[in-house]
Amino acid sequence: MKRILHLISSLQGKASHSLQLGQAIVRKIQEKYPGSTLEELNLVEMEIPHLTPDSLRAFFIPQDQLTEEDKASIQLSDTLVQQLLAADIIVIGAPLYNFTIHSSLKAWIDHITRAGVTFGYGENGPVGMVKGKKVYVAMTSGGIYSEGPAKAYDFVAPYLQAVLGFLGMQDVSVVRAEGLKMPAVQGHAMDKAIEQIQID
Repeated sequence: MKRILHLISSLQGKASHSLQLGQAIVRKIQEKYPGSTLEELNLVEMEIPHLTPDSLRAFFIPQDQLTEEDKASIQLSDTLVQQLLAADIIVIGAPLYNFTIHSSLKAWIDHITRAGVTFGYGENGPVGMVKGKKVYVAMTSGGIYSEGPAKAYDFVAPYLQAVLGFLGMQDVSVVRAEGLKMPAVQGHAMDKAIEQIQID
């Protein structure tokens, strides 16, 4: 049995391709690990705020020195970190918008990237503290970005692999449904992506 955390960052609601792909990944995880629990966070509907000067400052204050105002400013961050740490498997819906991730997903990343909590500094530099997680990225795009001339414009998969790896989540698999707006491939792009899902 696994604890699954599914993050949604699409603006398309129920019509979202990344939601469809993410849910397909979740189903296959549940098939492999019967009885697994699922927590779903729609980051767009949550309207996760950007970090503020107060919340950023509070990140670096020792726990026993936090005022009530400080605690309030990082309450959401604390909750999001706890959800992440409690999960065994994270599924991240990541549609490509203007070559990168949606700002709601970036805001989530900013809230869970905490010095002394999710990463630290050792003798040889930064050390990720979020260990033992498996991450699946459900990436969708209208064009093809895994290869060809547009590959250089993919700032979704490389960024997520880098920032999650920085936090200690090195086991990241990217499942792509691409060419969803291209007439030659759009008819079978999603089916092809779902067929290629492999659960470790």
